[in-house]
Amino acid sequence: MSLREQLCEYGRRAVELGLVIGTSGNLSVREGDLVAVTPSGVALDRLTPEICPVVDVEGYLVEGDLQPSSETPMHLAVYAATDARAIVHTHSVFGTIVATTMTELPPVHYNALLLGGVVKVAEYATYGTPELAANVRAAMEGKKAALMANHGGVTVGATLEEAFEATRLLEWLCEVYVRGLSVGKPAILTNEQLNAVIERALNPPAFPRRL
Repeated sequence: MSLREQLCEYGRRAVELGLVIGTSGNLSVREGDLVAVTPSGVALDRLTPEICPVVDVEGYLVEGDLQPSSETPMHLAVYAATDARAIVHTHSVFGTIVATTMTELPPVHYNALLLGGVVKVAEYATYGTPELAANVRAAMEGKKAALMANHGGVTVGATLEEAFEATRLLEWLCEVYVRGLSVGKPAILTNEQLNAVIERALNPPAFPRRL
C-alpha cells in the first residue's frame, strides 16, 4: 500500500471511530525527505490517493494540486525534532475535553507508558501557526503523544498504523480519566508503580513446562 493509500485508509478509520468530525484532523507519513499529508478542507473519509499532496521537509509543495493541511507546519516541526515517520492529529471528544480542562493527562493506567507516561498539554496557539508547532514539539519531547490546549491530540509512530494505534490509546486513556471523574477521584499511578511495570515487562516470568 502506497503512502497516499495509507492516508486514505487511516483517514477513513478515524472518521468511522469518531476521532474527527467534518474536515477536522489530519495525518501525514514520511519517507526520506518527503512527507505525504492530507489536503486542507477535505473530509478524511473522502480522500483519494491522487488528491493527497506531498511536501518536502522544508515545507515546499512537491506534488499535488490541493494545498496541504493547515497543520503541516506542526507535522514538519515534529518530524524535525523526532525520529517519527507518521503523525496523526485528531479532535476526538475525550482528548479534547482533557485538552480544554487540564495541563496534563496523568497516568491512570499503566498503558500510559506506551505513550511515554504523563501526556502533556501543549500551550494554546492559533492552528497552523509556527507558535503552535513549537508548543507541540516541546510537549512531545520524549513522548509519543501530546494534547493541544482547546484543540485536540497528536500522536507519532514509526508507521502510520503505529501512530493511529497511539491515537486510539490516547483517546481511551482520556475517556477512562474523564469517566472516572464522574465516579470519584481517579487514582494516579506513582513513579514506583510505573517503574515496576517497566521492570516486569523487561523481565517477564518464565513458566515451567510440565514434564
